[in-house]
Amino acid sequence: MKPFTTLTATAAPLRAENVDTDQIIPARYLTAVTKEGMGDGLFSSWRYARDGSPNPEFVLNRPEFDGAQILIAGRNFGSGSSREHAVWALTEYGFTCVIAPAFADIFYNNSLKSGLLPVALSEESVNMLWDLVEEDPQTQLVVNLETQTVTLPDGQVHAFAIDPFRKLCLINGVDDMGYIMSKDAAIAAFEAQPRW
Repeated sequence: MKPFTTLTATAAPLRAENVDTDQIIPARYLTAVTKEGMGDGLFSSWRYARDGSPNPEFVLNRPEFDGAQILIAGRNFGSGSSREHAVWALTEYGFTCVIAPAFADIFYNNSLKSGLLPVALSEESVNMLWDLVEEDPQTQLVVNLETQTVTLPDGQVHAFAIDPFRKLCLINGVDDMGYIMSKDAAIAAFEAQPRW
């Protein structure tokens, strides 16, 4: 997992609410046991026509949003099943951050454990961001995990909350196991202490 401190990137607007994990990555892609290739299945029911050709109307197929690392979505993003594949599909496609008014709890926690930063902002802020990036797809947003802020080109700053432990893990680029393993020396030193 890569450390996450500050991300300066363009964003893709997904004007949809209650996007569930089956819409993020359909069940037919769940046979894979690695993350490799998961990005190909991201939103595949929306990205591709029945014949497999790209749907030119879908936001991720529009050239002006190519390379976006931030996805701006509607409330209750990631609802449905607990599949980690949904997070893997987003990260393998190239997203590092998802901004939405609210996330499904399991998806939110899976994201934090897999290096995808879920940022919850107010609906008003999300609506404003949608308008902003649709008007100018080259708009660069700055997501700063250390200060827990999203900064717009005009200087507007929007704060977000995050659990301190999850923040620490993301900044250091470790998951739960990586965090525990980083304490090996301290654990060994404790175990080496004389016992009564």
